Amino acid sequence: MANVMLEFKPSAGDSEPHSRPVLIIGQLSNLQQVNWSQIKGKLQHAVSKETWQAALGTLNPNPTDSCSLYLNQAAVAALPSRVSRHNSPSSAHFLSRIVRSCLPGGSNRCIVMVCERSDVFASSCAIARAFPIFSRRSTASRRTDKKHVTVEFLIVGNDSSSLDPAELECLSNTADGVRLAARIVDTPCNEMNTDHFLDEIKAVGDELAITPVIIRGEELKQRGFGGIYGVGKAAEHPPALAVLSHTPDGATQTIAWVGKGIVYDTGGLSIKGKTTMPGMKRDCGGAAAILGAFKATIKQGFKDNLHAVFCLAENSVGPTATRPDDIHTLYSGKTVEINNTDAEGRLVLADGVVYACKDLSADIILDMATLTGAQGISTGKYHAAVMTNSEQWEVACVRAGRSSGDLAHPLVFCPELHFSEFTSAVADMKNSVADRENAQSSCAGLFIGSHLGFDWPGVWVHVDIASPVHAGERATGFGVALLMALFGQASEDSLLNKVSPLGAPASRAEDEMERDCKRRRLV
Repeated sequence: MANVMLEFKPSAGDSEPHSRPVLIIGQLSNLQQVNWSQIKGKLQHAVSKETWQAALGTLNPNPTDSCSLYLNQAAVAALPSRVSRHNSPSSAHFLSRIVRSCLPGGSNRCIVMVCERSDVFASSCAIARAFPIFSRRSTASRRTDKKHVTVEFLIVGNDSSSLDPAELECLSNTADGVRLAARIVDTPCNEMNTDHFLDEIKAVGDELAITPVIIRGEELKQRGFGGIYGVGKAAEHPPALAVLSHTPDGATQTIAWVGKGIVYDTGGLSIKGKTTMPGMKRDCGGAAAILGAFKATIKQGFKDNLHAVFCLAENSVGPTATRPDDIHTLYSGKTVEINNTDAEGRLVLADGVVYACKDLSADIILDMATLTGAQGISTGKYHAAVMTNSEQWEVACVRAGRSSGDLAHPLVFCPELHFSEFTSAVADMKNSVADRENAQSSCAGLFIGSHLGFDWPGVWVHVDIASPVHAGERATGFGVALLMALFGQASEDSLLNKVSPLGAPASRAEDEMERDCKRRRLV
């Protein structure tokens, strides 16, 4: 899958399965709405109309099912007919699995996605997740030929018109963002250290004609970024704060996305064990998602100021490493007693969100991070854990998760009960909780928010993606689609407007959210 060029087209054209293997996917009810004339050009002369209808008759999705239409060159697959209210109507996770397992082999293949228009965005992102880029297999390095997968959407339902070029461009840019984020997360730290992550940021900046602001090494210490500096100072490659800024004319609000970019997390002197350390190359998943989403979002046009803030460090072990009992002063001016050097993500993010507030004057700050192992216990492998100081934005995050396929579910937000977990006798706070059985993921988020201040008048959203950032041993690019959908109403792109939580039909409670957001001029 690593050497694949993914292309979205209004029509994939006709071709026999012999020369271009094909996979047709959709909910069974949607597949049954497809007219034979719409797909026969991709199946004939190997598959007849009778064979197609017979195959549909054998499908019994529970939750999914598939049927070969012609040897291993043509297949049809059915997604779940129904999903629960906490899942995406697109069945995005099942779709990614089907593409990985059922797509026929070959250098030139076709996927025909049959769905309603409201599921197009999430479905395209799910398909993109099935084609990771990174590979260091020796056979892959010798292969020079690019494999090609063409994706065509057959739209069913009330609005069955074909996708226009602008919508296809949005799908393509979003898929590129998802695959970029996954590639960064999959790349090991001997290649993706802080130097190389900065190169990735610069490359995106060059493509968008944006010069990043970079604060690095000893300058971090001099300017008061005690969190980022303290975490990364023992590593061979110095820590950094990097910022990409999009500031269009006419912008009326400022949004900042702050990403945790721990390129590797040994745990520091509170070192991880041999079974928990493998996979810690993924600890930069928040920053990777923000980079992929920023690139795609700006390409599609964004009407407001948008800053992508990257908090980059390697949590390493060495003579200069932070010790438990050390006290650091963070960019907020608050002092933190370190009682666990493996609770490092909240330290770098605290500096990042305060920078977004003080230096960038952001009205809305969202931080995204692979923050806690407890996230998987709290909300599972598929749902990011969301905590925010705004009930309206909590609802918006859940809705954006459903429309994008990057699912999200709320954490408890109750600082008056939980923040006492960080009480210190000698500093403003400790960096890790006293009781690890008391809402760990919520407490970790509260640590970050406390540096903004719980009475901060802006909107703060914290997104913990520790578990959904990967599926098995592969990165998912999780977070890119969620960000693009959540902030879609500020985009100039019509498709992103439609998947925005403020653009979809709302319940009574969601109507109140929309009125509030419009009144406060929030996206």
